[in-house]
Amino acid sequence: MKILVAEDDAVSRRLLETMLFRAGYDVVSAADGSTAVRLLAAEDGPRLALLDWMMPGTDGPTVCREVRGKREQPYVYMVLLTSKESKDDVIAGLESGADDYLTKPYHAEELKARLRTGQRILQLEDKLVEAREEMRFKATHDALTGLWNHAMILDLLQREVSRAQREGSSVAILMCDLDHFKRINDTFGHLVGDELLRETARRLSNAVRPYDAVGRYGGEEFLVVMLGCDAARAWERAEQIRAAAGDCPAMTKVGPVSFTLSVGALASGDWGRRPPVQLLKEVDAALYRAKAEGRNRVAYAGTRTHETTTAH
Repeated sequence: MKILVAEDDAVSRRLLETMLFRAGYDVVSAADGSTAVRLLAAEDGPRLALLDWMMPGTDGPTVCREVRGKREQPYVYMVLLTSKESKDDVIAGLESGADDYLTKPYHAEELKARLRTGQRILQLEDKLVEAREEMRFKATHDALTGLWNHAMILDLLQREVSRAQREGSSVAILMCDLDHFKRINDTFGHLVGDELLRETARRLSNAVRPYDAVGRYGGEEFLVVMLGCDAARAWERAEQIRAAAGDCPAMTKVGPVSFTLSVGALASGDWGRRPPVQLLKEVDAALYRAKAEGRNRVAYAGTRTHETTTAH
């Protein structure tokens, strides 16, 4: 693990560096408090720090306060080293944000034991952060495909439509459905059906821009929200996505399986200030029309002159 040694005395700093290097640490050094703050605040900065209390410019307690003020960075375990022994000094050091306090002269084995305690605390903190992020992911993503789940894609749709209406722009909304999915499940089994859903999710994600959104709306239906797309661009992108999704068979455990998509599409700019729930009804009706007219096609919802269907 990387550790910072902040000590203005060159001899003391060198002794600490040697001891910690032999103990297996990746040692980074600083001769003053300002450098220590900069190193600890770096993106790949040390997570452990030994800080001398008295340093030129910025002292150890000030380093602790400044590091604790940078809340976006991972937690840093900091130990103050000092010759101060009074209870008031101990309290002042710990209240500055230090995790531990060691009085000089210190015993080398005691110092290493305290650092091992710090490592255990950091490992626990990392596990808690990982568990929190895993829970957050599960709350917002579909378990099978890894896409945004139903609730999250609708929330994204609501926000982007509202933004587009405020800014006078347009959002493309695509409802995509795997054709004959029940027949695929009946023929090859539900595990193969799951493989096709995952592959469809992958192809849809690859077909859109990084700032667009793809979610699993439910069953074999996927909702795509594409930013900054007027009617002409929405129609063009919908056709590209339909073609990209079904351009080649998916490789499954039973071999290659061909599949196609039907797509209902609209551009929100064609619909004034209609709420997202109404836009979803319109795009769902367009999808239903694409299904009714033969599948593997895009049907567009819009004004009378825009209500066209492309078939393949």
